[in-house]
Amino acid sequence: MRWATAVAFAVGMVLGGCSTAGVTPSASVTTLMPDAERWFKLGWETAPERDGSVRLRGYVVNTYGEPAGKVQLLAQALDANGNVVAQRIEWVPGVVPGFGRAYFEVPKMPKAGVARARRHRGCGP
Repeated sequence: MRWATAVAFAVGMVLGGCSTAGVTPSASVTTLMPDAERWFKLGWETAPERDGSVRLRGYVVNTYGEPAGKVQLLAQALDANGNVVAQRIEWVPGVVPGFGRAYFEVPKMPKAGVARARRHRGCGP
């Protein structure tokens, strides 16, 4: 599993309750929460699907002592030039406990050549 902040897929976190309207995720705008990497880590890997797409799966790790609910991930497929070719926002099931982790999967992403992990926006630590 990869623990990365910069490795064809981008995975970022969105904490849904306090999201900011009017900002669209892009290759350069992946988070509205600058401290996200301080409190959350993403460990993930890709797995091929039968139809040729890719499934991202891994864990959101909460290094803050309080639980985080309504957590979403921004998954982006990037081309070799760093341009977003596909993106999807998926909910993380349940709550990410304080000092704990929660499993996630993002199915049906196209194959891509670059990966990075960032939280997108929201409430929480």
